[in-house]
Amino acid sequence: MMKNLGSAFKTIDAYPKTLEDFTIKTATGAIVTVFSSLIMVFLFVIEFQDFLSVSVLEQLYVDTTRIPNMKINFDVTFPKISCSYLSVDAVDSSGEQQLGVEHNIFKQRLSLSGEALQAAELESINKSHNQTQTTTEDTAIKPCNSCYGAKEGCCDTCAEVREAYRQKNWAFRPDEFEQCRNEKNLTRDDSVFKEGCQIYGYLEVNRVSGSFHIAPGKSYAINHVHVHDVQPYSSEDFNVTHYINSLSFGSSLMGKANPLDGFITAADKGAMMFQYYIKVVPTWYVKLDGEEFHTNQYSVTRHQKVVSSFGGENGVPGVFFTYEMSPLQISYKESKRSIGHFVTDVCTIIGGVFTVAGIIDSLLYRSSKILQQKLQLGKAT
Repeated sequence: MMKNLGSAFKTIDAYPKTLEDFTIKTATGAIVTVFSSLIMVFLFVIEFQDFLSVSVLEQLYVDTTRIPNMKINFDVTFPKISCSYLSVDAVDSSGEQQLGVEHNIFKQRLSLSGEALQAAELESINKSHNQTQTTTEDTAIKPCNSCYGAKEGCCDTCAEVREAYRQKNWAFRPDEFEQCRNEKNLTRDDSVFKEGCQIYGYLEVNRVSGSFHIAPGKSYAINHVHVHDVQPYSSEDFNVTHYINSLSFGSSLMGKANPLDGFITAADKGAMMFQYYIKVVPTWYVKLDGEEFHTNQYSVTRHQKVVSSFGGENGVPGVFFTYEMSPLQISYKESKRSIGHFVTDVCTIIGGVFTVAGIIDSLLYRSSKILQQKLQLGKAT
């Protein structure tokens, strides 16, 4: 009974064997076997590398996050303007203004050839705007100069007159005040144009549309109008050729370059305004271990114009970045293939190559047999 049961069990064998006496080994079969084995090994290596790699799934959907702030990282080099005469300002659509930003902003003095003048010293940008020129007249009793009706008391310097007018929201025209005319004659120093400057750091802004810029002169607001005082110079004196070493809105994504990184723009004349219009796209990134972080990507278009007082348009020479938030959000999620998927693909490779190789070997064998038969018939006749 056990013998009959064993015989019945053998009938379900899906791989019946032929007798070795009826098998024929050929040279073409050996060649097909070698090539098919090499192909299987090659495809297995590719499949294994794909199994070890991390794939990133990309999705696009409406942004529903409620993150209040955004960090703007920048690193810009001005090869023809000294650090002492550059300021950073930011304005957003909610009405918040950051004038003469000092916190987390740094500068590095450069020679005209681009070499660091003080490599070990990183000065905060606010120090450059608070330097005063000491003279032998400091110990003398100075006369009380008028504030021109803006406040009671004395305004001995142009800065004091400017501040008084700012508090009154009055229009400030430096050439109309004696203090400013005197300072213009005394403080004009062409060393401003004998150095370069690298400004870098980051800004914390509201997550709404807005702009920030780097421009020469002290900035202040009069009647909600943003003004840069470039006295004792004129706008035409400033060449705002600049190199954008890096610009990102949040952390940079691995494998994705920011559009403005390494961007170089040369000004062919003075008093030019360079404007970059940026579309910021919020981005979520989920790593393989489940860690998540929020950042932003962006696209950009650019425009430039001359703002000279002699036939140019209104504006201030400098580099202006205007950004707008996109209502859509991109999500990136890292993933790896499962071991089951990998094994299935390997079996598919082996089975597929083996089957195709068998078909090719069969065709070659039959073709050679037919050719031999025709040759034998030709000799017989």
